[in-house]
Amino acid sequence: MNGADSLCDTLLANDVDVCFANPGTSEMHFVAALDRKPDMRCVLGLFEGVVTGAADGYARMADKPAATLLHLGPGLGNGLANLHNAKRARTPMVNIVGDHATYHVQYDAPLTSDVEGVARPMSHWVRRTLTAGAISADAAEAVAVARREPGNIATLILPADAAWTDLPAGAPAPVIAAREAAPRTSAEAVRAAADAIRSGENTVLMLGGAALRGRALEAAGRIARATGVRLISETSNRRIERGRTRTPVDRLPYPIDLAVAKLKDARRLVLAGARAPVGFFAYPGKPSLLAPPDCAQVVLATQEQDLTQALEWLADELGIADDAPRLAAPAPTYEVPASGKLTGAAVNILVAHTLPEQAIVCDESITQGREFPLYSVSSAPHDWLMLTGGAIGIGLPLATGAAVACPDRKVVTLQADGSGMYTLQALWTQARENLDCLTIILANRSYATLHGEMKNVGVLEPGRNARRMLDLQEPHLEWVPLARGMGVDAVSVDTIEGFADALRAGLKRRGPFLIEALI
Repeated sequence: MNGADSLCDTLLANDVDVCFANPGTSEMHFVAALDRKPDMRCVLGLFEGVVTGAADGYARMADKPAATLLHLGPGLGNGLANLHNAKRARTPMVNIVGDHATYHVQYDAPLTSDVEGVARPMSHWVRRTLTAGAISADAAEAVAVARREPGNIATLILPADAAWTDLPAGAPAPVIAAREAAPRTSAEAVRAAADAIRSGENTVLMLGGAALRGRALEAAGRIARATGVRLISETSNRRIERGRTRTPVDRLPYPIDLAVAKLKDARRLVLAGARAPVGFFAYPGKPSLLAPPDCAQVVLATQEQDLTQALEWLADELGIADDAPRLAAPAPTYEVPASGKLTGAAVNILVAHTLPEQAIVCDESITQGREFPLYSVSSAPHDWLMLTGGAIGIGLPLATGAAVACPDRKVVTLQADGSGMYTLQALWTQARENLDCLTIILANRSYATLHGEMKNVGVLEPGRNARRMLDLQEPHLEWVPLARGMGVDAVSVDTIEGFADALRAGLKRRGPFLIEALI
């Protein structure tokens, strides 16, 4: 048994049994070890941003980390944008990054780089394992860090000689990572939150992280129903349980003027797993902090703490029974369109109306999908995964990983066309693994968000140079041949009738399918 075998055995012993990979020469001994371990599922991504984004989607749905396998500093660098998103989501992940043999680094071969320097900004923990004998303990610590609430990015650098060196006979069994319980909030924090809610002033209970799922979300729903506090989530969230049987939570809008308006009447802001709300960007004459200056903020619990315990404790402190009614999702108020030219609103309504039970929605719709949460609050129960860090190109990989984690659930991706091109290769992985992914491309053939941002800086009529940087024309993208080139069947539609037919067909079939919705 060599160091690579020890690493693989340690991952498996700690319930890390999926590896999203794009390996190179320095990782071949680890690839050989993986080949000897059929319990490890290995999923190839044709670009490292697909690998890291898929590991993110997997962990969001599996509630445990996957491993990634990346090739030296440049391979890791290719995956950094989606590692940034995963770090902002606090997704558990264990990155295995190969490197040159320890004695070879001194010769400055072409692929030599500062791997630690590349890894550190997008990781919570970085370590270079130096010997085959140290690999198991280092890997176990990486898993322990990744699993620590609410989740962390752990990056383990594996020199080639540490991987290929044989361990002595009778090497110890794989090290089992310690499991840490999430710390609990304090009685003082609970009393402060209860006092804010009892104050009679306009109070907002802002939820983030694990507060948007399970018993924590149910407790928040009981508190809102009993006290009248408003429930709002952060703008970008790792995973929200939504639909007609779940507690409805409003989402803080992305546009800064809308976000400020949403909070303008708040006098008390209770944070449960959420951070104090800030603008995505700075704008001249507009605030960075979105809550009013005179709004008192109370931290019930941070995302590192046990949010279920915190919200249930708060409900007890307020005298709300465990079986008290929860805030209910509203009945649908929209009309389902039947015919006409396809629009973004029609896509959102039809998807919300036909979403199957327990679907997983991966949302990188950017501009055209902003109405989707308004319509889907009354949809069949589903999970909603979002772009968390603002680095576009996560939608298709996120869906890929979610489908690997939950093979019995339909994954529906709402994908903007511009950001979809960043990680188009994820479609190939969906085809190879026969993943049950329905991709809907909202094709407005522009970076529409950036058109809006131009208006925010005072440019109402962009000129030729600006338009050529913001429009996806001359030539326009054709998603049907792009998808088919990746092995995914696809159709393009521009009418409501055509989209409704394609959507029904896509939801009925198993395996990957793509709809280009020309809006």
